[in-house]
Amino acid sequence: MEMHHYLRLTFILLFVITALFCAYFIIKRGQNRQTPKLLSQEKYNSSMSGGMKEIAISDSFFNIWPYVSELKAAKILSKKIKESELVHKVYRNSTEDFEHILLTTEKENQFVEVVVDKNKKKVLGYLFLNL
Repeated sequence: MEMHHYLRLTFILLFVITALFCAYFIIKRGQNRQTPKLLSQEKYNSSMSGGMKEIAISDSFFNIWPYVSELKAAKILSKKIKESELVHKVYRNSTEDFEHILLTTEKENQFVEVVVDKNKKKVLGYLFLNL
């Protein structure tokens, strides 16, 4: 075989190896996507220290919508519910460290409660709530 055949085979082999590496990392990245975290009962109870009081929805400081998108993508919340009707109530604990945001579901008296840590400015997780 001539030299250009070896070069061509070498480039094809490098292309295949590079494509396999890219496919591997794309698959790994898809598997490592964070899904919304279901809160344990202990962590939920610790966020309710000192009692809870209802606040106006407009008084909530946290931008919940990126997390709501994650909940919808994970099929925890239905995509059929309009965003304007999604937030049912917002509660804040007496130390004002945590907010509990109740999101409506398709079933009556069943909610998804999202717990937000105001100090860390992040969502702790969610919990199903039946009233």
